[in-house]
Amino acid sequence: MADAKVIPFGDEPRAKRRTKRTGRARTGRVPAPLAPVAPGGGERAPQPRREGPQRPAAAAGGAAGARDGAVPPAAAAEAATGGPGSAEGQEGGWERKLAHGLSFLRRRITGEYEVDDFGYDRELTDQVVMSLLRPFKEKYFRVEVKGVENIPEDGAALIVANHSGTLPVDGLMLQVAVHDHHPAGRHVRMLAADLVFMLPLVNELSRKLGHTLACAEDAQKLLERGEVVGVMPEGFKGIGKPFSERYKLQRFGRGGFVQTALRAGAPIVPCSIVGAEEIYPMIGNSRTVARLLGIPYFPLTPSFPWLGPLGLVPLPTKWTIQFGEPIPTDDYPPEAADDPMLMFNLTDQVRETIQHTLYKLLVQRRSVFF
Repeated sequence: MADAKVIPFGDEPRAKRRTKRTGRARTGRVPAPLAPVAPGGGERAPQPRREGPQRPAAAAGGAAGARDGAVPPAAAAEAATGGPGSAEGQEGGWERKLAHGLSFLRRRITGEYEVDDFGYDRELTDQVVMSLLRPFKEKYFRVEVKGVENIPEDGAALIVANHSGTLPVDGLMLQVAVHDHHPAGRHVRMLAADLVFMLPLVNELSRKLGHTLACAEDAQKLLERGEVVGVMPEGFKGIGKPFSERYKLQRFGRGGFVQTALRAGAPIVPCSIVGAEEIYPMIGNSRTVARLLGIPYFPLTPSFPWLGPLGLVPLPTKWTIQFGEPIPTDDYPPEAADDPMLMFNLTDQVRETIQHTLYKLLVQRRSVFF
């Protein structure tokens, strides 16, 4: 083993001894530490000084404070100023929500809100109706949305979907699904049957939600404005069919939706909805009661009308809504809207696409409720 080098402390100059006692030289610099002695006997080469970014003092102090059990400066400042993690921040959040709600009520009472010429109230739809329907979509029916990116981010589009479920719940879930899952948060303006606008309370609510009469004039006007329009061509034939014919598409009418899309140059987006057929299994139809009430059908289900109002509670089935690839219509000339063969072919193409997707989703489905 090599002999260690002996440093004679007594022979050190006075200035060096003073520097060693104080830890600093006269210039104020800290002396470099002695090179450590390697176990083999030789001196270890000094390591080069790193010139990388230094950690801020505040971050270092925060880490040290966290190790010592102290509150970091950022957390302390947040708690002192009423940040989101503090009790004051939570109280402030509730105060803002309350103020926002009171402002909404004030606008409702004073009439300081806007509706379009169809009666659509966007503020009421976004802040009230969507908030009420969203728990049914997310928690009750657990709707799984696929292919929503096939709906354009801007401009007109016509969504064509199957219709089922005894009551038109699928149209409402379609609206919430597009609004919540589409990157642009688009609104769907549904086309509804005449009966919807003949019922006192339902008429007003449907207008507020943006629904309009299922006629070519209204649909074309909305498409020309660049809106997303939703239509269910099966109508009452689809929503009122017996449970034994579930997921079998009925006739799509005369193809009027294709003519409207051709005139507006809007793409047609096929939409398939699985899960709505089982919410009210329709095992019968009392035509006599339906004629007396002036409605297309009077459903008989395992729970309605036998259980009274309790029979109106839908079964919590698992839903899937899938949007197919859009079918463009802007490549056709303007006179193509009057071509019956073209309308028939496009109508059949949309119907076959929806039916094929329904069968595909049914094969993939594990259970009606899960």
